[in-house]
Amino acid sequence: MDASATTATPFSTLIRTASHAQHTEAENSSFMGDLLGGRLGVAAYARYTEQLWFVYRALEGAAEALREDPVAGPFIRPELMRTAALERDLAHLRGPEWRAGLVPLPATEAYAARVAECAREWPGGYVAHHYTRYLGDLSGGQIIRDRAERAWGFARKGDGVRFYVFEEIGNPAAFKRDYRELLDRVAADDLEKQRIIDECKRAFDHNGAVFRELGREFPLSA
Repeated sequence: MDASATTATPFSTLIRTASHAQHTEAENSSFMGDLLGGRLGVAAYARYTEQLWFVYRALEGAAEALREDPVAGPFIRPELMRTAALERDLAHLRGPEWRAGLVPLPATEAYAARVAECAREWPGGYVAHHYTRYLGDLSGGQIIRDRAERAWGFARKGDGVRFYVFEEIGNPAAFKRDYRELLDRVAADDLEKQRIIDECKRAFDHNGAVFRELGREFPLSA
């Protein structure tokens, strides 16, 4: 990438456009298409929610240690944290003993391991995963919530879909604008920004791999 172009174009724009293909591929996976189309049962939704728990535990388990980091620190926002909401959803979906026998898919295990590795060793990489998850939750995640409420009768913004409800964010559009401004000010030179973009693509690839494995686990009947 031309360094002058990197300087002229806001980083939030660069990271969004550079990862568009991977984002679209993950979004258009057969599993997510079947889930959103109402062709899969609540068991598939619950299994997907379980996979999210492993990823967010890795993402948020490292948050406190990164709070003072000059690169990752500005992105550590308590109003984004999802683990507690996921655990409440899983208790609703699976019952109080939901942790028993909970096993990540191989793709989920790889995804969570990469998030944890970035958190330990590379704050810029952590930002890439942070961006792909939370901005996705605030955007496309709301479509999933709506479909889940309609398909399986969850109370609106209630147990079962609390993961998608950001109670402490009153204006999601304004929050996303602020978040993109944080990206534009990220403490990184052009070379590091390109590495973050590449990691963002990798994050979407990890997400797509989880969808593919879920698709194999929940194939539609012929």
